Amino acid sequence: MFAVLALAPASGLNADASAGARADSAAASTAVFDPYDPVLARGEHIAPGTARELSKKEEWLREKALRPDFHTTDADLARAQALEAKASKARAQSRGKREVALGTDPAWSPGERIEPVTTLFNVWTHEALPLLPGQTPTTLGKRFCMFLRDHFTNQPTNMDTRLIGVLQHVAGKFSAKRIEVVSGYRSPKYNLMLRKKGHQVARHSQHMEGNAVDFRIRGVATKQVLHYVKSLRLGGVGYYPNSQFVHSDTGPIRYWTGS
Repeated sequence: MFAVLALAPASGLNADASAGARADSAAASTAVFDPYDPVLARGEHIAPGTARELSKKEEWLREKALRPDFHTTDADLARAQALEAKASKARAQSRGKREVALGTDPAWSPGERIEPVTTLFNVWTHEALPLLPGQTPTTLGKRFCMFLRDHFTNQPTNMDTRLIGVLQHVAGKFSAKRIEVVSGYRSPKYNLMLRKKGHQVARHSQHMEGNAVDFRIRGVATKQVLHYVKSLRLGGVGYYPNSQFVHSDTGPIRYWTGS
């Protein structure tokens, strides 16, 4: 009886051991006979890693290395400018011959850079109006009138286009790239308000008629501008040394000095 009881546990242990061995054998067989995927295995080795963020210095060095190496000397620039000037002169001569043949005379050709005679700058509205070569009072008149509108009421009027000639002559005389316009058209309402505030404005100012413009040129003495505008003998000329501007109108010839 005791022998039988002693053998029973040993038999159970042998059965468990045998089952475990069979499981290990099956697992080993599965591991040995798993199919091998070469594409997957290769991908694990060549897959790119996460890119490291470059520092500011590294990024600058990288951009510098990729930047084309281009050096230009002063002699090269001068040579290029001389060639461009020569080509421009040749184009102008060719265009002139063509215009004579066709009986036309355009101020410029399409695509050609135009250098303005001067640029008018309104000190009140901060608007700019370039005076281009070849422009006539007829082509510029409407823009000129709007440019010199009353800044207080925003009301334009028909300005005397002879004032354009005055400004063009002054710009040419002093090689002025910019002329500051202090006053153009002045509405009756604004003129009356200035008189009530004690400003030196005439009751029937030429500004109210659209016949006057006040202007200055930075870097040029006001007296120099005054003497030249007087020499044009177009109309009235006023000198305002404290405010530093010259008045020019197309009314009767007369001269005065204000503040």
